[in-house]
Amino acid sequence: MREASVLFDNGRFSEAERLYEAILADAPRQFDALMRLATLRMQDGRLDSAIALLETAVNRNGASAEAVSALATALQLCQRYDEAIDAYDSAILLDPARAEPHYGLATVMTVQRRWDEAIACYRRALAIDPEYAEASCGLGTVLRLLGRHHEAIASFDRALAVDPDYADALLGRALALQAQMRHAEAVPCFERVLANDGGHAEAHLGLGASLQALDRYADAISHYEKALSIRPDHADARVTLGSALEELGRVAEAVDAYETAIKTAPRNARAYFALANAKPTAPGDRHVAAMEALLRDERALTPDSQIQLRFALAKALSDLGQDEQSFSHLLVGNALKRRTIDYDESAAISLFARIREVFTAELLASRDGAGHPSPIPVFIVGMPRSGSTLVEQILASHPRAAAVGERLDFRDAVRRVGGDSAAAPFPESVRVLNDERLRALGASYVTAIEAAAARLAGERRRAPRKIIDKTLVNFCFLGLIRLALPGARIIHTQRDPIDTCLSCFSKLFASEQSFAYDLGELGRYYRAYASLMEHWRAVLPGEVILDVQYEALVEDVAGQARRLVAHCGLDWDDACLAFHETKRPVKTASVAQVRRPIYRSSVGRWRPSEAVLRPLIEGLGPECMLKSGRPS
Repeated sequence: MREASVLFDNGRFSEAERLYEAILADAPRQFDALMRLATLRMQDGRLDSAIALLETAVNRNGASAEAVSALATALQLCQRYDEAIDAYDSAILLDPARAEPHYGLATVMTVQRRWDEAIACYRRALAIDPEYAEASCGLGTVLRLLGRHHEAIASFDRALAVDPDYADALLGRALALQAQMRHAEAVPCFERVLANDGGHAEAHLGLGASLQALDRYADAISHYEKALSIRPDHADARVTLGSALEELGRVAEAVDAYETAIKTAPRNARAYFALANAKPTAPGDRHVAAMEALLRDERALTPDSQIQLRFALAKALSDLGQDEQSFSHLLVGNALKRRTIDYDESAAISLFARIREVFTAELLASRDGAGHPSPIPVFIVGMPRSGSTLVEQILASHPRAAAVGERLDFRDAVRRVGGDSAAAPFPESVRVLNDERLRALGASYVTAIEAAAARLAGERRRAPRKIIDKTLVNFCFLGLIRLALPGARIIHTQRDPIDTCLSCFSKLFASEQSFAYDLGELGRYYRAYASLMEHWRAVLPGEVILDVQYEALVEDVAGQARRLVAHCGLDWDDACLAFHETKRPVKTASVAQVRRPIYRSSVGRWRPSEAVLRPLIEGLGPECMLKSGRPS
């Protein structure tokens, strides 16, 4: 027995297995030999044999928590989850102070998406053994899947404190940082995984996604291609490669990548979703029937796949003019998506009210001119789907302007200068910002967007006089923008309220727009946003904000483009009318449309019946409905 144990401990498993088999031939119920041989059989994937051995071991020593826990693990690997749960429970009863059965039970709960029970089990394992790295990593994974990213990162950090090169913890931490748009911090985590394992396809894929978000497209594409060289059948890597190509305007290559992903993995919902949004669906498109077939067996799909297929099919049917059928898929898809979101509507609406209370005309007048004097920033704000990408593309076509897309630079600058502490959150924090900190806030923001513009431009153009930030939710910050950057210009894009909301409802956004997946919540959010914009018009100087109506823009693009350029303090350039020819990365739900000449098909879009729209109409309220150009 000792000789076999030495071989086992030194990794000479084949020799150890032969000795254990010989021992069991002489003493069939030898406990240690049963356990070691079962371990070897599990490692080789011979699970039925391992279970038989472990059942014999349990019969030999039913008081062994180790044996019962090992049996539970083997049952779990065979996907016999109910039996595995019973076995883990038995192991815990035999030895409550043993961490491993609590961890094993947590992993089963994770597989079964019983999140609360999984979290409780992981925490019980960690209470017994605080340095149980696998339990910290497992807990972090569940918290990340639940969108609790700050807690997830803390849990991954505990695992990494025990094992700094723990690949799963590094990968989980990076994905949690990605979800918070903290891509620059995610990059080193992915790189540490690849430093230890250059053939880690998921790390190449994740690193590529963060590099793409940081506008490092050549590097991102290189990592996607490395992931595909390791796993040519990796459909998600091919879809993500397609997204980078599409953002660069290489639409035909992107479509080819999506088509190949579908051929590789015909059940990959993400590939269908990407393809549906990359190009119009033509009559007879075989992918429509394929998506419908997949949805007929919804139980075989993950919730995310169901959501993606519903939105993809809605887009395809809308292209084909089947509006009623399209909207029925949107209703289901949005309801499914809403269940995955932890949206605190009252907190969101009350924030707008608090902003109005803090940013009075008196406060703004008393601090006027205190901030950084840079005339470079131009902020495009408003609701999603209000024509903002078209406005951005027109301005970005000007030879002395650059667009940096949707970024979190202003919010991050607020945090860097200490204006977003727990003691004084925004907007109340503004009351303690002195002139020096306002100038620092503005300077920090300008430095960030100049660096972003330089990364995007390379050496292709001279330094821009204007840099366009299309982070639409910056409408919350307009008062602070005025104080920190008095030379900035603001463009507010707006569109018929119902058309705006229905367009939001038709999109599965890449970044969370938590208000967008329920018609009533969407209407109430729009009403609160519209009220805040009215407040800004009342308290800010009239020349600061330019309102641009989408319907007017598509009717008279030349006239409206001149208004936009003049508002930004630029001389007119005819390139602004050839905006669809401008070559630049575009990260937006409108990526396909922005590369087309002006079109009017989104004006007066199809609407469902008033009965279906009732929650939206009531949410918008009479004031917003008066601005809707058509009866519901």
